[in-house]
Amino acid sequence: MITSFHPPQRTLMGPGPSDVNPRILEAMSRPTIGHLDPLFVQMMDEMKSLLQYAFQTKNELTIPVSAPGSAGMETCFVNLVEAGDTVIICQNGVFGARMKENVERCGATAIMVEDDWGRACDPAKLEAALKANPAATTVAFVHAETSTGATTDVKAMCDLAHAHGCLTIVDAVTSLGGTELRVDAWGVDAIYSGTQKCLSCTPGLSPVSFSEASVERIKNRKTKVQSWFLDLNLVMGYWGKGAKRAYHHTAPVNALYALHESLVMLQDEGLENAWARHAKHHNALKAGLEALGLTFVVPEDERLPQLNAVTIPEGVDDAEVRGILLNDYNLEIGAGLGVMGGNVWRIGLMGYACRKDNVLKCVSALDEALNRVGAPVSQGKAVAAALASYNNS
Repeated sequence: MITSFHPPQRTLMGPGPSDVNPRILEAMSRPTIGHLDPLFVQMMDEMKSLLQYAFQTKNELTIPVSAPGSAGMETCFVNLVEAGDTVIICQNGVFGARMKENVERCGATAIMVEDDWGRACDPAKLEAALKANPAATTVAFVHAETSTGATTDVKAMCDLAHAHGCLTIVDAVTSLGGTELRVDAWGVDAIYSGTQKCLSCTPGLSPVSFSEASVERIKNRKTKVQSWFLDLNLVMGYWGKGAKRAYHHTAPVNALYALHESLVMLQDEGLENAWARHAKHHNALKAGLEALGLTFVVPEDERLPQLNAVTIPEGVDDAEVRGILLNDYNLEIGAGLGVMGGNVWRIGLMGYACRKDNVLKCVSALDEALNRVGAPVSQGKAVAAALASYNNS
């Protein structure tokens, strides 16, 4: 007989989902009310305001899509891209390839600008592509590439796109709440994220924000948006202004309670304090990992604090070490994706998981596991190095 599922208590330090704060789990257990209940509508308005703070934007169309980050990505593309359009995509990891899939499924042409995995997107390459493709309408790139831990200069990319008459679509799934992100100041036109990373929330929702220029393009499309569910012309009626809302879909009520709580917590901590916290614990983790002899994939000035990609020592079996961490320590870290599969580990420091006790647990467990499998690493130095970083911060 099948019985209730009771998962173990893991420490989630992979590329996502991250540990969920107990306050957020409690919020999900509150009584369900109707998705058109006046009190729920009031909470929706609060959530829009909280998301505007998190994104650092005044964009009116700033909402959570009722599906995970991949649906946020698709929301941006299906609303802003039409058949026959030309879209320039700057790719430096797995998620640029997913952007290409979206563009092609819209019937548009994707012009790919390739950068090495583990490096930031190069604005000079984007500028060359813009000059070579004057018909381009949109530029898309990833702010925080989850597959490698590299971050890209959003303002520089957006400035170039606007100089050539293009709107921008930015992936901020791993950056929102964890590292500096300023939608209005940097000129982002459309942006999407996820709740399961630095917001410490459960998976299943995708915050998005659209500039006035993006909204104008959506309203003046020549053709219908190919997805009914993600058509913002319809969704805006539900997430719009005023108490009277047009029914579009049954919102995931309790999941939205959770997001509201996580955004209240971000507001209470202070956005810049959250960014600083991620940087502080990254520095301690970095010290511990380097004391083990592990090396980072991404150069320091292009590196995310919340997603740490390190090279697996030669001769070490990726899955064996991750298995030891999971089975003996209830600790999850991530494997590499794409061309980095089997060559790197991705260690997340996101949201509620970004804490001193997790950093010390991670470097201690890795120390033991690597020495158990006979890896050529320095033993017994990692925790002391991490502690020294905290003492000096």
